[in-house]
Amino acid sequence: MQSSFWQAGHRPTLFASFLYFDLSFMVWVLLGPLAVQISSDLHLTPAQKGLMVATPVLSGALLRIVMGVLVDHLQPKKAGLIGQVIVLAALLFAWLHGIHSYQQTLLLGVFLGVAGAAFAVALPLASRWYPPEHQGTALGIAGAGNSGTALAALFAPGLAVAYGWNNVFGLALIPLAFALVVYAIFAKDSPDAPPSKSLHQYLNVLKDKDAWWFMFFYSVTFGGFVGLASSLTIYFHDQYGLSPVVSGYFTAACVFAGSLVRPVGGNVADRIGGIRTLLVMYTCAATFLFILSFGLAQPLIGLAVVVAAMLSLGMGNGAVFQLVPQRFRKEIGVMTGLVGMAGGVGGFYLASSLGYSRQVTGSYQAGLMIFAGLAILAMMGLSSVKMRWRTTWGSVTATTAKV
Repeated sequence: MQSSFWQAGHRPTLFASFLYFDLSFMVWVLLGPLAVQISSDLHLTPAQKGLMVATPVLSGALLRIVMGVLVDHLQPKKAGLIGQVIVLAALLFAWLHGIHSYQQTLLLGVFLGVAGAAFAVALPLASRWYPPEHQGTALGIAGAGNSGTALAALFAPGLAVAYGWNNVFGLALIPLAFALVVYAIFAKDSPDAPPSKSLHQYLNVLKDKDAWWFMFFYSVTFGGFVGLASSLTIYFHDQYGLSPVVSGYFTAACVFAGSLVRPVGGNVADRIGGIRTLLVMYTCAATFLFILSFGLAQPLIGLAVVVAAMLSLGMGNGAVFQLVPQRFRKEIGVMTGLVGMAGGVGGFYLASSLGYSRQVTGSYQAGLMIFAGLAILAMMGLSSVKMRWRTTWGSVTATTAKV
């Protein structure tokens, strides 16, 4: 990584953004790694399990727009503080009062969605400190907070066995409180903040067809990543009969792979261009999801294929966000919210469709095949716009960065 990158922005903010994002994502998907134990105690059907782990994903998606508005009007730091306090309060309530029904898991899921909306705060907070040629790397580092989803898979099932799954909500308060203190002390808003926007300006961005393209592209890369991150503990348990703890370890390996390569995807996109990077990643993701849909016999082969799919989706996430700030520099707050929302909607669709696929057909094949088809559609869509993008906003006269 270029040494000039470390001189370009504000490192304490970059790392505070990463930590806030990381631990927020940890609790955002917490119901996924606990799903096997929760569904056993509450007697949930496969479809109910799917909807339970998908609800925080959808809630987080929709709340990203709300967070985007708060970022614009209050500045990112204050918006992040509000979000963290709401999540801490919801977990405290769940821990002290307990979760006793399917409806209560869905309600908790809605509040955990506030943690998923951290995306719309952490990325603008970091992004505003860096020039265009370093956007891919800066947003890749801040966005590597995706790895928090792996922390949940790694620790939650084992803690649930030791202390009961309801107490995991209380234990999660400890790292979250630490992140809140670090964030409050070290994160700073960039002096180079764009003026706040009216609702009318938000709607104006949606009149630009490129905004819709970015939303679709991210709904596949991030939707695939977070949909799988939420569902894999259930998948490995149902498909291979693994214990919740071992299923959690398998899930953590997949999610770590997908999140740790996000900065690599951003960095590769900075070097060879986001379009080229994305085309390769969609091809790989579609191929591996298609292979996975045939229900591989050996757990370790299944694990290897899921890891390969997550690597492709994770690098794709970094590549999308190398392109967004170049096309929508002035509207980056709005676009981070809109694109992030679309990513969450994609994740909700994948997680819930896997549950319904299992309930209706007895396997996950239909859910996985349809999502592989969406990756192919995204690849075709990107191929159709790449020439226009490269000759307009991505031309040498318009930007120093590679498109």
